[in-house]
Amino acid sequence: MTQLPFFRRLIPVRVLLALGLLVGASGAHALCLPAVCTCTAQTTNLLFSNYNPLAYSTSTTTGTVTIKCGGVAGLLIPFTIALSQGGGTSFATRRLAFGAHTLSYNLYADSAYTSVWGDGTASTVTVGGSLLLDVLSLLGSATYTVYGQIPARQVTTVPGGPYTDAVTVTITYQ
Repeated sequence: MTQLPFFRRLIPVRVLLALGLLVGASGAHALCLPAVCTCTAQTTNLLFSNYNPLAYSTSTTTGTVTIKCGGVAGLLIPFTIALSQGGGTSFATRRLAFGAHTLSYNLYADSAYTSVWGDGTASTVTVGGSLLLDVLSLLGSATYTVYGQIPARQVTTVPGGPYTDAVTVTITYQ
């Protein structure tokens, strides 16, 4: 009996969370005006381990979005965080790309991978909260985890290479 060599293709994958437009306070309920407070945001990229398209388990990783605000003590700053579709055409399955080759993946707001993090449309959720500025430091911050998942057993004909996607993070202060 002759055995053929078995080759595993491991594919390096990463998702860049690009901080998008920081939208200032909107409407008559605007609390975070430039003269009253300032806010910044920072993201970390999601770096998947090498993906094996023949594996029976999903590939998962996490990244973060952190919001920091400073200003008047006791100020309450409500906000929402939305994530774009990235280079894909829908939130149902975002796409990682290496040239013309793609892998499906998605981003979630929960560790159970059930709530797709998007812009609130097409059955997606946004994440939000409120920052209460500390009386002593005049600062407030919040960090949110972004959960990434690549489904198991995708097409085995994709070549190895750096698969990436860029997702825009939009923070709206309300």
